[in-house]
Amino acid sequence: MGGAHSIGIVGLGVISRAYLDTLAGVDGIRITAVADLDASRAEAVAAGIEGCRPLATGELTADPGVDTVLNLTIPAAHAEVALAAIRGGKDVFGEKPLAATFAEAREVVDAAARADVRVGCAPDTVLGTGVQTARRAVDEGLIGAPVGATATWVSPGHEHWHPQPDFYYRAGGGPLLDMGPYYLTSLVQLLGPIVAVSGAASRAHATREIGSGARAGERVPVEVDTHIAGVLEHANGAISTVTMSFDGVATSARPLEIYGTEGALVLPDPNHHAGEVALRRRDGDAWDALAPSAGYEEAARGVGLLDFVAGHDRVGGAMALHVLEVMESLHAAATTRTRQELTTSVERPSLVPLTPASAWR
Repeated sequence: MGGAHSIGIVGLGVISRAYLDTLAGVDGIRITAVADLDASRAEAVAAGIEGCRPLATGELTADPGVDTVLNLTIPAAHAEVALAAIRGGKDVFGEKPLAATFAEAREVVDAAARADVRVGCAPDTVLGTGVQTARRAVDEGLIGAPVGATATWVSPGHEHWHPQPDFYYRAGGGPLLDMGPYYLTSLVQLLGPIVAVSGAASRAHATREIGSGARAGERVPVEVDTHIAGVLEHANGAISTVTMSFDGVATSARPLEIYGTEGALVLPDPNHHAGEVALRRRDGDAWDALAPSAGYEEAARGVGLLDFVAGHDRVGGAMALHVLEVMESLHAAATTRTRQELTTSVERPSLVPLTPASAWR
């Protein structure tokens, strides 16, 4: 996927391991620099990668040897690091959300346009065979005209397993901004952009108890809503409903279902790249599994960065900005009890052809 390209990584927390594993050994990709607030962590990671240097964040974003900055910092730092990379003339690909607020994300996208550099953003799970196979089914009319969808994610919260869960309960966190990008990006990929939203939200707890690690037993304050229900109006007339929660125990609901005039689709968990897609036709009496027909096979976190480096815009800044506005507007709709019209839109990205792992690794 493209020629030699130098990657610099900022932020070496839990999620960085998945990216490092995916990028290791990919032809034409070199990780040349890493940075972290914990300098010893950067030194340890760099020591395990041939030709990689541990740098301070400012040094990395300005380094002429870095082509693209991979921004894996916490949400509150996403915009700051992205803007620094843009000032350094770099393309930047970040973890979701694009920034902690829509205003910051807009600043990032506008700055990149002025500097003539590119912005990309997770999630890249939408490029795997799960969502892409469903996308092909929609495009080929297997469900007729799309009329709606449901998206559901429910859990008791990440503090039960994450040793440093604070940022999940601060601005830029919460179940909608944490997990919503997987579901909402999938919905936009499948049904197109969203023009308006309405919803309601609540929070069940004022504090959360950390369940693991050195801080186990410590309580962290909850500063964001932790149960959100919303209605999304798509430009094509379809209506989606979403439920995202850190307050529930569990759910047996399908993660994603798409409804059409001639059929319906059940999708796998969009937090993963693959899984079974099932189709129920109007004249059928059972759900039929669809063979994978599109997407990167055996995809893993980081495949979106490779797709981005190859010049595609399937997980670009415009998509991330639109999804972030949807999420922020849902919170605003819940607070004001009003329907919120969106100011952004985005074209549905091109379909990913069925691509074996040997072709993208």
